Amino acid sequence: MSTSLYDISVNKIDGSAATLKEHQGEVLLVVNVASKCGLTPQYDGLEKLQEKYSGKKFSVLGFPANDFGAQEPGSDPEIQQFCSTTYGVKFPLYSKIPVTGPDKHPLYKHLIAEKPETENREGMETMLRGYKMEPTSKPEVVWNFEKFLINRQGKVVRRFAPDTAPDAANLVEAIEAELAKA
Repeated sequence: MSTSLYDISVNKIDGSAATLKEHQGEVLLVVNVASKCGLTPQYDGLEKLQEKYSGKKFSVLGFPANDFGAQEPGSDPEIQQFCSTTYGVKFPLYSKIPVTGPDKHPLYKHLIAEKPETENREGMETMLRGYKMEPTSKPEVVWNFEKFLINRQGKVVRRFAPDTAPDAANLVEAIEAELAKA
């Protein structure tokens, strides 16, 4: 029997043990976040998605990670403070985890195994190379703010490149399509 997304142990940003079971039946957007990244302003757009769709059983779930350019150096309390005061983040945040490499958290092992292809990954890879950074190898998460869209049954249905803005038409349409399903 394969592990359900809802059975994987995670810690909330306050350190308390949890699973994603409390979000069972919701459409989820799981995002690996970082506070010192060029994409960090996406926190604002992610919070707007949360506000817009939370009444329809939707949640953004943020997982801080320090895997890319050491762009999330803070402790969990520092990350929570930054997100709250700088971007007014109210969507659920979890403890910092590795999302790539040999020590990758079981949640990200699960997400990547379910959806190994990142949509529009090539554009992000080109951008990183322009900054003299070598992207991760497929199917690894390519950078901070990669987005996994999960349906109400806990299955990954889409995976968006980090530079896909929270208000991008293809992401918003995908979220609305999942919300429209029973």
